[in-house]
Amino acid sequence: MRKKRSDRNHIIYKLTNTVTNETYIGVTVVTGRAYLKSLRSRWIRHIYKAKIGMAEYPISISIRTHGEESFTREIITLVRGKKNAFQTEAQLINEHKPALNTRMQH
Repeated sequence: MRKKRSDRNHIIYKLTNTVTNETYIGVTVVTGRAYLKSLRSRWIRHIYKAKIGMAEYPISISIRTHGEESFTREIITLVRGKKNAFQTEAQLINEHKPALNTRMQH
């Protein structure tokens, strides 16, 4: 069995609801060098969870309320390594306090 790599590239991304100007900051692993494709795949998972009502998170509620077309997506930064990626995400969440995130790190 192949060992999982812990040094893969991750992107920290921001979703912005253009109606309310509320934001969400997240992290996802990059598949190869396809940064935008990786972000698009993660966005599709957010939409799916919102539409089936699987998650009652602020981001899901916002997608259901305002529609997926009311959001912009952008890559904030590229980070190497899972641990570094989640630390960077937590730092950005604590700094910017995005309204659509549910957890803040202390």
